[in-house]
Amino acid sequence: MRTLVMGVVNVTPDSFFDGGRYLETAAAIAHGEELIAAGADIVDVGGESTRPGALPVGLDEELRRVLPVVAALAPRCRVSIDTMKPQVAREAVAAGATLVNDVSCSLAPVAAAAGVGLALMHMHGTPATMQANPRYRDVVAEVASFLAAAAAAAHHEGVEEVYVDPGIGFGKTVAHNLALLAALPELVEAGEPVLVGVSRKQFIGRISARPGSDPLPPEERFEGSLASAVHAMVCGVAVVRVHDVAPTRDAALLVAAALGDGSPGAPRAEAAVPSGASA
Repeated sequence: MRTLVMGVVNVTPDSFFDGGRYLETAAAIAHGEELIAAGADIVDVGGESTRPGALPVGLDEELRRVLPVVAALAPRCRVSIDTMKPQVAREAVAAGATLVNDVSCSLAPVAAAAGVGLALMHMHGTPATMQANPRYRDVVAEVASFLAAAAAAAHHEGVEEVYVDPGIGFGKTVAHNLALLAALPELVEAGEPVLVGVSRKQFIGRISARPGSDPLPPEERFEGSLASAVHAMVCGVAVVRVHDVAPTRDAALLVAAALGDGSPGAPRAEAAVPSGASA
């Protein structure tokens, strides 16, 4: 099976790339519909920014932002709710979400009780503090150990569908992020399906900066984002979380066809190419 593409709907004023664009309910729903039309397998709806330095949002405000969007999109596509609040997760599931995207690794009891999937992410600290000099002795070993323990605990709670996310950019330096990207085959081999979100993140802007120039801003990080997503696909990850759905889905189809020899996550090549199609 090819890598699935999760499209991002940030119903927030302060997300690092598209904050404010989809804060209004109608705009968020329209954007979600655009992502679905572009081929998103999952639409991830969030009402609280988790960018570095972001501050928490009140419960009532987060519910106001996300619930109508989830309810509108759920009949058309699988919807995940990106939240750290149990009440938001519960009400979003009631509105139609079938996956909880949990950057806090605290919502396994909610997902288990609701009978929905759970994505568990590694984060160093909180969004407000995570980039304040993050340090690890061995970032790959520590993240892998954390995710294995979190997944085991979630399964023990009764969650059947669990994804693990190394948390690229969540309390990591550029070097930490690159080490985790290089170690994706190791994380995949551990057994739990892996979800990776690298889209438009700051480390891409730093790596892609022109000589003598500042890091590229988010709007100029598409090429690095797509390259990172393709790398993750080749490594066998189950899901990539992205802002740019259409080109990422095209890439996922091509990677799946090219790796149709039995590589992790890939279908057989002949099943991925329409009958009679030519090069």
